[in-house]
Amino acid sequence: MVLKMLGAAYGYFPTEYTVHIAGALIALLATHRIAQGRKTTRERDMHARVVVVTGGFTPLGLTLLESLAARGAHIIALTPLPVADPRVATYIDLLRSTTQNEEIYAEECDLSDPASVHAFAKRFVLGNTGGAPSTPAGAATAGPSAAGGPQRLDALVFAHEYAGVGALPLFASGSPTQRELEQRTRDTAALASFLLTTLLLPAMLTAPAERDLRIVHVVNRWYAAAGPRFFLDNLYSFGEQTTPTSPLLPEASRALRTALFTRHLQRILDALPAPSAVPDPSGAVPAQKKSNIVAVSVSPGLSRVETVGPLFGVGVGGGGNWLGALFYVLLYPLFLLLTKSAAASVQSVLHVLFVPTVGKLSKTPKTSADAKEEEDEALLPGALYAECAVVRTPAIAPPPPTTTTPPNSTSNAGKEKTTQTGVKQEEGDEVETDDERAGRLVWEAYEAGLRTWEAANPSAPAKAKADEGADTSS
Repeated sequence: MVLKMLGAAYGYFPTEYTVHIAGALIALLATHRIAQGRKTTRERDMHARVVVVTGGFTPLGLTLLESLAARGAHIIALTPLPVADPRVATYIDLLRSTTQNEEIYAEECDLSDPASVHAFAKRFVLGNTGGAPSTPAGAATAGPSAAGGPQRLDALVFAHEYAGVGALPLFASGSPTQRELEQRTRDTAALASFLLTTLLLPAMLTAPAERDLRIVHVVNRWYAAAGPRFFLDNLYSFGEQTTPTSPLLPEASRALRTALFTRHLQRILDALPAPSAVPDPSGAVPAQKKSNIVAVSVSPGLSRVETVGPLFGVGVGGGGNWLGALFYVLLYPLFLLLTKSAAASVQSVLHVLFVPTVGKLSKTPKTSADAKEEEDEALLPGALYAECAVVRTPAIAPPPPTTTTPPNSTSNAGKEKTTQTGVKQEEGDEVETDDERAGRLVWEAYEAGLRTWEAANPSAPAKAKADEGADTSS
């Protein structure tokens, strides 16, 4: 019966267009394959390595958890929901059974509440989180919690900032209140990453020098649109940005700011003393070593669920209406062809977790030129990765500094030089480049924004203490 149906269908097939149809199908398949981007060719044994993941219960996060769990990683996934919630507990149990990895845990941490972030960081540093992985004195691998052993942390992955926030004007409510709420959501997500980084950084700084540690910030693909408008949109301050009707520019600003913050974080890490820097008895100053902590940002590309869907008000970070859902369904075949799935999006994130650092490159000679080139690839600290490779960030124009050397100063005549930004400095002083100044301004913006955020959301003990002080003064 089936063969008869196929034969009847073939009778209606326009055989004179066979070449054209075959060519069109091949072109569509090739376009789809190119749109999915590169796949990482690297692999790494993640057993005994502790990875903390934010946004672990988004499409990208779930795929990342599954990939890391299959390689034996000890995973701590943060969620705003209680750990006993069926949606969390069911997935954790399913992930453990399918990957045969019992070292997978969920921890409650609401990234919209600074008190919850502080509470998780305290539990983690004290070894009261799921599995309580720590490194006993003299041991090199993770194991059960041991008294006196420092908390182990090998990788910190911020995946919660990848999902888009806000829909296009045609598919959103468009009210100023809604746009202000969306901007507040963007600011809160970025400040939560900054706060969690600073709270967990001591656990990484105390790790042995031979261990390579990673801080990975996942950003959306719109970062490329923020370069020309970087200064105009006040990226150096939180809570003061304009709220345009389209979410593309705020999303681009958020992504580019995160990339600049990551690069500046790496400068700070490299400037810190190396863990193994022991003073030379002869008095010689040891050479400055690069930090064993590598901070990078990753752009997974255009995901149809987490970056394209929210523009129509559907998927993660939606908030649109029925019209947006209708357009999304009608255009879904095009999105299926040109945008990435979660499995394709996660490849760049896995790449930066698997690529060795400079100190971990294999010394074994390779016979194949391609194998040697692949083996010599090392993770570039502070870089922005996309499609499993380093990419350049857009050109930025930070505001000019407000202080300059007085022109009538004669004490250092002939010893001044002018930088590219017009700042006069004495010879021998380090010149602050545009990129360094932009990173410093972004870091200061994070610090100021964090103070404002914590003041607006005090923890229960702090609020009670403040209220008690107010009652006493009155």
